[in-house]
Amino acid sequence: MKAIVAFESVARNKSVSKAAEELGLTASAVSHQVANLEEAIGQSLFFRQGRGLVLTPVGEQYVHEVTGVLAQLNRATERAANPSGIDILRVHTSPSFGLMWLLPRLQSFQADNGDIQLNLSCSYEDISFTAGFYDVDVRHGHAHWRDLEVRTLRHERILPLASPEYLRNHPVRDPLDLLQRRLINSETPLVRWQQWFARFGIPGAQKSFDFSFDRSYMSLETAALGLGVALESSLLASVLLQKGALVPVFEGQYGVEVAGHHVVYPAQNADLPRVERFLTWLSREVNRPHEGQPS
Repeated sequence: MKAIVAFESVARNKSVSKAAEELGLTASAVSHQVANLEEAIGQSLFFRQGRGLVLTPVGEQYVHEVTGVLAQLNRATERAANPSGIDILRVHTSPSFGLMWLLPRLQSFQADNGDIQLNLSCSYEDISFTAGFYDVDVRHGHAHWRDLEVRTLRHERILPLASPEYLRNHPVRDPLDLLQRRLINSETPLVRWQQWFARFGIPGAQKSFDFSFDRSYMSLETAALGLGVALESSLLASVLLQKGALVPVFEGQYGVEVAGHHVVYPAQNADLPRVERFLTWLSREVNRPHEGQPS
């Protein structure tokens, strides 16, 4: 078991040193465990490529099979340690999605699933499912994850957003007007200001930013405070749009459709009732129309 756990960690991290740090072992001990496993199997599981490690075809098949088994063992341990019978759903999300979209809707989830305890963790890291700790992960970016089930959240658009007060004091008639307004730069959306200007006929537009953030929730909150115009996700801004704290700068125009947020999970987790119920609830909430949200 120690050798299998070491192998899985090296395969996921593509590095003996990173696996050693994760497992709290020396790199020599991890290498020794992997070598023992290769000797027992009678086949090589890795070959070196540059400074990294790449799985052999046998290694690819083996890691796919043992990952599911390790997750099942951890879930069995969790059930044995939870005699109360309360089902625990462990969800990981990006911080902006967790803070701006999921947290305001926890009451809705609890109303429909009062027998499930939801544990939420947020970070920008792609977590591993091998240990069986997390059930689902909501990730931001382009869907490029192998060996995982991926459900893309629909109806997401990147569009200019501002507070009603800001637009009253600084009217915007067309995209060209934005060059004379305070713009909030966000480093996370799949479409950034420069791309947006080019897409809508203002090529080469050069504009300095009054604020710049590496988190979408900071850009959205700054816009809601009336400090400028943010180019952000309608999905993340849905609660602020519903409250009227933000409005689209342009009615029904100049939004870019994106597939920016995705729910990912191992195939074996789809059989867990708590995961199935979470996915059903999530789909319903994402597709629920909200007043003030762009159609």
